[in-house]
Amino acid sequence: MSDFRIYSIVIGIALVLIYALGSGIWTSSSPGWYGTLDRPPWQPPDFVFGLIWPYNFIVLGIAAFQISASLSRNEVLIWLTCFALSVAAALSWAYNFYVPHNLQLAAFSLGITALLTLPVLLLTFKASTLLGFALMPYQIWVAIATTLAWGYYTRN
Repeated sequence: MSDFRIYSIVIGIALVLIYALGSGIWTSSSPGWYGTLDRPPWQPPDFVFGLIWPYNFIVLGIAAFQISASLSRNEVLIWLTCFALSVAAALSWAYNFYVPHNLQLAAFSLGITALLTLPVLLLTFKASTLLGFALMPYQIWVAIATTLAWGYYTRN
């Protein structure tokens, strides 16, 4: 395996870990405040969040490995760049939502995340159809989360 493939796997896995740890820090920073918000009626029950996020992080980690092993250097760079930018946007949502409580900027950040995950999903499908289907719940979840973020913004 080439050095590029090894580095891209390490970077991909590191991005997943940064995503998981970073979002966990900010989403737990203001739990009392969150409970006072007027929730959108389409918000799933709380236990769904605890199920979907571990699944998403595991599949993203597998995708990072598969992408690095299967696609061209340019495609890997595009995947890593879009994924890194989507992670930054998602972490911006977590920070803006839970720390300064800027619901408008948080909603905008998740919209950017949803757009950036589209090339991630498409390139994952190119690397592996099965893995692409496994990653679809992540794309769906980010889209739902985006509508929820806008719902929180318009209700609060």
